[in-house]
Amino acid sequence: MSTQPKLIRFKQNVMSKYQIYNSIFMTLPFDTITKTGALLPLFHETCQKGFKAGDDPTTIVETFFKKYQARRSKQSQINLLFRFIQYIERQVVLFDAIEDAAFPIVNNMDGIGTLRSLKESAISENKLEELQRYLEEFKVRIVLTAHPTQFYPGSVLGIITDLTEAIKRNDLLVINDLLAQLGKTPFFKHKKPTPYDEAVSLIWYLEHVFYYSFGSIYNYIQQNIFDGRHIDNDIINIGFWPGGDRDGNPFVTPEITLKVARRLRETIFKNYYRDIRKLKRKLTFKGIGERMTKLEIQLYKAFTSLEKSELTLTHFKSELEAIKSMVINEHQSLYLDEINSLLNKIQLFGFHFATLDIRQDSRAHASVFNAMVDTLIASGNAIFPKNYQELSEKEQVKVLSKIKGSIDLSLFEDDTVVKTLKTIEAIKTIQQTNGERAANRYIISNNQTTLHVMQLFAMLKLVAFENELTVDIGPLFETITDLENAPKVMEELYTNPDYAKHLKKRGNKQTIMLGFSDGTKDGGYLMANWAIFKAKERLTAVSRKYDVTVIFFDGRGGPPARGGGKTHQFYASLGPTIEDKEVQLTIQGQTISSNFGTSDSSQYNLEQLISSGILNHLNETNTAMAKHHTEVMNDLASLSYEAYSNFKKHPMFVPYLERMSTLKYYAKTNIGSRPSKRGKSDKLIFEDLRAIPFVGSWSQLKQNVPGFFGVGTALQYYEDKGEFKKVKDLYNNSNFFKTLIGNSMMSLSKSFFDLTKYMADNEEFGEFWTIIFKEYETSKRLLLKLTNSKELMEEEPAGKASIDMREAIVLPLLTIQQYALKKIQELEKAEVRDEEQIAIFEKIVTRSLFGNINASRNSA
Repeated sequence: MSTQPKLIRFKQNVMSKYQIYNSIFMTLPFDTITKTGALLPLFHETCQKGFKAGDDPTTIVETFFKKYQARRSKQSQINLLFRFIQYIERQVVLFDAIEDAAFPIVNNMDGIGTLRSLKESAISENKLEELQRYLEEFKVRIVLTAHPTQFYPGSVLGIITDLTEAIKRNDLLVINDLLAQLGKTPFFKHKKPTPYDEAVSLIWYLEHVFYYSFGSIYNYIQQNIFDGRHIDNDIINIGFWPGGDRDGNPFVTPEITLKVARRLRETIFKNYYRDIRKLKRKLTFKGIGERMTKLEIQLYKAFTSLEKSELTLTHFKSELEAIKSMVINEHQSLYLDEINSLLNKIQLFGFHFATLDIRQDSRAHASVFNAMVDTLIASGNAIFPKNYQELSEKEQVKVLSKIKGSIDLSLFEDDTVVKTLKTIEAIKTIQQTNGERAANRYIISNNQTTLHVMQLFAMLKLVAFENELTVDIGPLFETITDLENAPKVMEELYTNPDYAKHLKKRGNKQTIMLGFSDGTKDGGYLMANWAIFKAKERLTAVSRKYDVTVIFFDGRGGPPARGGGKTHQFYASLGPTIEDKEVQLTIQGQTISSNFGTSDSSQYNLEQLISSGILNHLNETNTAMAKHHTEVMNDLASLSYEAYSNFKKHPMFVPYLERMSTLKYYAKTNIGSRPSKRGKSDKLIFEDLRAIPFVGSWSQLKQNVPGFFGVGTALQYYEDKGEFKKVKDLYNNSNFFKTLIGNSMMSLSKSFFDLTKYMADNEEFGEFWTIIFKEYETSKRLLLKLTNSKELMEEEPAGKASIDMREAIVLPLLTIQQYALKKIQELEKAEVRDEEQIAIFEKIVTRSLFGNINASRNSA
């Protein structure tokens, strides 16, 4: 392993290679427009010089055409801009592949935060037994979601994989062909993917990456930490949302849910089949070969035959165990490691591969539930008292706790009611075919009350789980108000005898999900993170009081503005007042491909997550936050919340997003199956906005508001009072605060206000733009002061270099996007609307979104 600094390794293995391969790429003859590859560097240079000189995007584009392309027709100029967009989004793919290929060289695969490092520090501190004990109950679950924060069709993902491998081998001939293939492969999706399409594209990662990285991590733990002993705990597992996440997605039907579960089952059988075939070539011993052949045939049937497979998980495991003991007793333990490795994978993935979560909004549940009750009462069914709807909330909870009986789904005609109840039926079916772990959790988003939980509790029992409820209910608290009310809701549930009985049967474990994305959208960056931290402390206390182990499931996005950023540092910083027996978090969009897209990055980042959760436990120096630090943190969060709330109430807030950003174009990108906003109203309402387009639009403007707004104002308050040393003291003593600040600095380092400086002179939006810019300047100045830094991300030079490189690649793309947005505004103000021209520039904006979205992948 090279001992050179990380930045030098990055420059040699990423930046230098990019320059070489990009120069090959730029000379490939792709299209009818000649010299696109030769013109793009000139346009890039024009952008850099133009912004330095204070020019706006329109001037930069017009200067370029005047200087280099004066004889082109207007139509030809537009065509060239489209070609530039196509080239740049492919340059992003090339950079992705080079960064993936260099991952194990740039990152120290045995360094701090890896399992080897964890094991060595446990041995040196005489804590190996403690580590073993902890690993017997500690779990990490990453939950893959189809939230649309990345645009790569499956064909392009395949090219990235092949390109990564070719770059690792420095195979120039293959690289050349793949770059040519990339140039000719379309990126644009003409129609939205279905939820099933999204599931299939994520199952690709399960089949080709996670199956292997999870297996090798588990093998390492078993062999090196447990000396080869069997571990009863799976330690790492995968959750899966595509096909089960119904929240705001009318296209997720019960049929889709069943289809996705079937696909997951078929895929894990396929992986086992490949492993069994490899093993069979090695286990050619008497009495074993025949048994292996039988397993091979059974597995093949399991994913090719339409009939239900006869192979059970118990039989599969016991056959392999029998083969294992024959190998040990009769064949000198030949190939024992390979048999153990397969047994470990069976323990991790069962016949389900990933646990399918079901999720729906509490408001949708409430209306379905009430419609269901009304139908049952009208039909003379005595399950609910006739006066149920007149009862108080408390009395309704009492009725729902004691609910008994089952209902006939043919009674219901309302489509939404039928779909919701059939989804519950689908959970039962999946458990019967793929095992209980295949689908055993139902998440209620926007959960506000105890009644919301009990409505689902009753529906589950009435539809499919009358005798035994083998499903965990996970309330999701999102807004700042809901986070404050969460402990009260949970205490009501814990003290409800019937709910407590259900929890006992489920091992006295309660999953609670907390939404970082919507929390940030609602309360701003500091307040969202602090509100979640405090909610976790209070939820831990109330759960411990009733002897319940709370499992926190964090709804995190890719960028810091959606709870992402340096995730493992965040978990390592939580301290003893927050339950940490399990780490669960959503992984979405570009975070899946950037952090877990290859075996190397997947293994490294999973190990970091495992270590961070365990270090928080083993590390006795990580104490609870001192009272005076909590006061400062409270203060900073309140001050930033006030600043962000006032900013959000500004009359220009929604109009600015609607007319000056790319917000309304997200719906046209066809990158996700889900509608881009919640409500049905034509008018844009802040509450209806989804966190992804909201955060994404600020990111496309290069203003990254949700990642820093309010931070500067809060810090300035302490500076003005002459008490800045209090904040410094907090920063030096709290890893939690340090992680928040580091992530905010990442958001700031991805901001580029020169791009939109022209808006300062806009009659309507000039004042609003200036408010954002001032907050950016204040935040940047004070964060540098707080961290004693000369520049942002000074302590992460390799991460900064990667961001700088990506930002440089997409600079022309952003310029074109702003130029097109400005043109649309001018055309819309004209006396006679030229619809054809407006449509062309709108297409430019939409097309330019993709490269920018994909280039942000190291936001995680």
